[in-house]
Amino acid sequence: MSYKILVINPGSTSTKIALYFNENEVFSETIRHSREELSRYPNIPSQYEFRMNMVLSALERHNYKVEDLDAVVGRGGLLYPLESGTYRVNDKMCEHLRIGVQGEHASNLGGLISKAIAEKTGIPAFIVDPVIVDELEPVARISGCPLIPRRSIFHALNHKAVARKVAKSLGKKYEEVNLIVAHLGGGISVAAHRRGRVVDVNNALDGDGPFAPERSGGLPVGDLVRLCFSGKYTMDEIMDMIRGKGGMVAYTGTNDMRIIGERAKAGDKQMDLLIEAMAYQVAKEIGGLATALEGHIDQIVLTGGIANNEDFTSRIVRRVKFLAPVTIVPGEEEMQALALGALRVLTGEERAKEYNPLEEK
Repeated sequence: MSYKILVINPGSTSTKIALYFNENEVFSETIRHSREELSRYPNIPSQYEFRMNMVLSALERHNYKVEDLDAVVGRGGLLYPLESGTYRVNDKMCEHLRIGVQGEHASNLGGLISKAIAEKTGIPAFIVDPVIVDELEPVARISGCPLIPRRSIFHALNHKAVARKVAKSLGKKYEEVNLIVAHLGGGISVAAHRRGRVVDVNNALDGDGPFAPERSGGLPVGDLVRLCFSGKYTMDEIMDMIRGKGGMVAYTGTNDMRIIGERAKAGDKQMDLLIEAMAYQVAKEIGGLATALEGHIDQIVLTGGIANNEDFTSRIVRRVKFLAPVTIVPGEEEMQALALGALRVLTGEERAKEYNPLEEK
């Protein structure tokens, strides 16, 4: 049987949509939103109807109707912590996405738009592996300060999709392998995957782990505290330094690794040093997580947009190849990962999970 699945992935300035017939993409489109368009809305939740209408118009442009669909799946947002899996979008989830229980982000619109479209014809709406997937082992939650436990916020969707693909290439199930996966994008997350669960990972949103094109990564704590209380910066300005305006963009004025690489090739030694430092920090994070897996590593996997950069990945590989074989899966497979998550439920391979979190978590 062929299932038609509409996939919706809202980002800060775009909404990606795609239609899949089972695992095969029929069409995809990225709807760009100008600053002028988005400036009409006071916050992200208020963009909901505008973006939903854009999705419906795009579907119509490609000569499909809502009545043709069997399911709608959206990018998961900042909900309360969940285990990995495909979740049915229910009323409680929608409430939490609207109010932003863990923060306001464009991905919060994924579940809201999916449910609204699905309700038009009574088909199911899902999210898959949202960024707040939390499978950390108890030992990994201890930070050193009881007031600040370590949190799991990372590129869970692409991590899980790529991990399944690599496991399959090894002739095994994801639940049978140990992997260290590094997602290299605007933010960088490095995770230890032990037999189907992410048992340790850096918080890629709030400045933990390696620095990245737009993130500061882990900073010297005492110096950061002194900066916060210097009176020179507001809390928002400090947070901008950590996420969005940190890392490479703070040093170079750009978050584009291609431009930075071109400057390095042209002889700019500072650019080359920064590239080497970022690769060095990623490699250190991978090396640290080797201890979480007690050295039992089937593969190290490099993925994300920057994994297309052979110069950068080669610098990481040089430092970590002694630990385990390294596989590079460049780019992101988020749209297909969303479709496949819904498909596994539609075909009965998996059961949809229900969102009913313990909020005190």
